[in-house]
Amino acid sequence: MTGRTVTRADLCEAVYQKVGLSRTESASLVEMVLAEIGDCLERGETVKLSSFGSFVVRGKGQRVGRNPKSGQEVPIPPRRVMVFKPSNILKDRINGGGDAAKPKSRSKAKANGAA
Repeated sequence: MTGRTVTRADLCEAVYQKVGLSRTESASLVEMVLAEIGDCLERGETVKLSSFGSFVVRGKGQRVGRNPKSGQEVPIPPRRVMVFKPSNILKDRINGGGDAAKPKSRSKAKANGAA
C-alpha cells in the first residue's frame, strides 16, 4: 500500500500544467494557499475544504506517560494537535466507490449504519 509522496514541487507543477500560470506564479499560488491554511490552523480555526475534508486543531490535556525503557512515569504536558477528517466523498474515492460525486441519501446512509 505504499505510494508515491506528492511534494510541493509536484503540486506547483500540477497547477502549472492544469491552470496555465507560469511556474513562478504556480509556485507562489501553492505557497500562498498552504501558508493561509497553516495560519488558520495556528490560530485554532478549523479549515474545511468541501468534498475533501477538514483540518481541526484539538487540545489535549496533560497526562501521565511511561518511559518504555525504565517504566518510570513521566508527565506529558498539554498540547494542541491537528487532526484531518476526510469527507465522505474523499473516503468513497479512496475506497473505489463508484460515483463518488453523487451524495448518498440520508435514509441509505442510516440503513448502512452511518450516523
